[in-house]
Amino acid sequence: MSIIGSPFLHAMRIAIDIDSTLHHYWDDLSGAACRRFGVELPYGEQFTWGITRLRDEQLAVCVAETHCDAVIEASEPYPGAVETVNRWHAAGHFIHVTSHRDTKAHPATERWLGRIGLDYDELYCSYDKISRCVEIGIDVLVDDSPVNLAAAIERGITPATILHPWNRDLCEEEAVIAASDWSELARRLAPVLESHRRAA
Repeated sequence: MSIIGSPFLHAMRIAIDIDSTLHHYWDDLSGAACRRFGVELPYGEQFTWGITRLRDEQLAVCVAETHCDAVIEASEPYPGAVETVNRWHAAGHFIHVTSHRDTKAHPATERWLGRIGLDYDELYCSYDKISRCVEIGIDVLVDDSPVNLAAAIERGITPATILHPWNRDLCEEEAVIAASDWSELARRLAPVLESHRRAA
């Protein structure tokens, strides 16, 4: 459903990333790196956004493998992710699912969202998600990338994230709503969603 023309006049527009936000992507990526190139990518040691243990062309191969239809459709969401997003959607908030994926991954991603039962209004697979967020007036971005979170801050979008080693530094330095899991994230975002409704 869309909130356009709906009774939810004071709903927020929430953008939600997929990899490492809706599901634990790192195991897929590190597994591909190990199989393809014999390179270990320990999750707990990935303190920056850049993956320096792989050359750019190696990383591209691993990302392509992990964004194939079979891997996409086999992913399991984090506990509480679907339930939280569906509550937001049921409350009238516009849910924009966005992923740093090639557009050819859109059909498999759409099937996966259907399989896990996640309610949303728009799915966008693109390498320029922030521009789309600005274009459609997103209020809150839930994303694991420190690059995207910083860009959201610059554009007046409220940033939120599931904590990972690579985004902890930004969360300590900037006003990012951060949580260890989706249950905590739901609690921490609740005042933001409510304050917007009261202000409206």
